[in-house]
Amino acid sequence: MAFRTDLAVEAIENMKKAADVRQVRQTDRTLEGFSVSEVEILTDRAAQEIGKPRGRYLTVALDALIRREEDAFPRACRALGTLLRELLPGKAQSGPILVTGLGNRMITPDAIGPQAVDHVIATRHLVEQVPDIFSSWRPVSALAPGVLGQTGVETGEVLCGVLDRIRPTAVLAIDALAAGRLSRLLRTVQLADTGITPGAGVGNARAALNERTLGVPVIAVGVPTVVDGATLAHEIAGQLGGPSCEALEDLSRPVMITTRDIDREVADISRMIGYAVNMALHPHLTVEDIDLYLS
Repeated sequence: MAFRTDLAVEAIENMKKAADVRQVRQTDRTLEGFSVSEVEILTDRAAQEIGKPRGRYLTVALDALIRREEDAFPRACRALGTLLRELLPGKAQSGPILVTGLGNRMITPDAIGPQAVDHVIATRHLVEQVPDIFSSWRPVSALAPGVLGQTGVETGEVLCGVLDRIRPTAVLAIDALAAGRLSRLLRTVQLADTGITPGAGVGNARAALNERTLGVPVIAVGVPTVVDGATLAHEIAGQLGGPSCEALEDLSRPVMITTRDIDREVADISRMIGYAVNMALHPHLTVEDIDLYLS
């Protein structure tokens, strides 16, 4: 049974010989009171062993936000915004950006992307039409392209058509992920400069969205909303000494586990991600400013 996770930090934790993986750099720091773990996969060999593309993966633990600490929401937005700016390359520090929310709005655990985009301030049309007021703003486009089952069009095809017209310097792709452990469900955010493969976490991988396929850098923002049932059951069985039973075999078909309060948690974390994107792309904005613009 393979350990299924979209989180680079979990993939490394689960490797029996993680300490032997060469050309992987791991560091930890604290930002705005939140712990940040960085994994940098430096070689193709390490990428193959870990099962993740080469690049930087930043994982933010949202413990303070979950505990509803004072000022936790604005601090989380600032921390995530700072990390997003770190990952934006060269020209993308000030050029036009396309923010895309991947996933199916009608399925709550998959709605992180579309709901987050609802909180992103789209400015491209304002910069073009009202330059006297918005000349200091960066052109930002926001798009929730839906999924193949809804539109009959692959997400990558939709994005390529849009990219041909708006010519952004980078794409920010927001999506739901699958974790390997319940403790990380809706408790962490992973940022990566490697792009993303929609649907990979639930065994329904579509075409990858990255710099090679889209022609511009793709920064991925992901939140784990589900755990694969078979992964969880086999992890528990392994910790108990590896017992085997019919119930484990029943999990050979995909079964996804999520939280009881998934509706509220997805709404809360989507809002936080949307605000953080605004603050990353327009550093002068505060949470109060964003509340005003979106009201």
